[in-house]
Amino acid sequence: MNELSTVGRIVHYHRKRSGLSREALSRIAGVGKTAIFDIEHGKTTCRLDILNRILATLNIRMRLDSPLMNEYEASQNA
Repeated sequence: MNELSTVGRIVHYHRKRSGLSREALSRIAGVGKTAIFDIEHGKTTCRLDILNRILATLNIRMRLDSPLMNEYEASQNA
């Protein structure tokens, strides 16, 4: 299982629980319904700005994490 298919399943789940069709979500998020279909099906190419719009519309936050994240955050606050 890869991360993109996991993101797709999460988007699909949230969309369904919100009672939204792909068309309704696309209208609210301001993206094409094909983009939603592609993301839900784990397509390996999608624009980050489009993904961000869809996630924001569904109130899903994405978090970046790595072993160096604390060091990075400290360097940004210095």
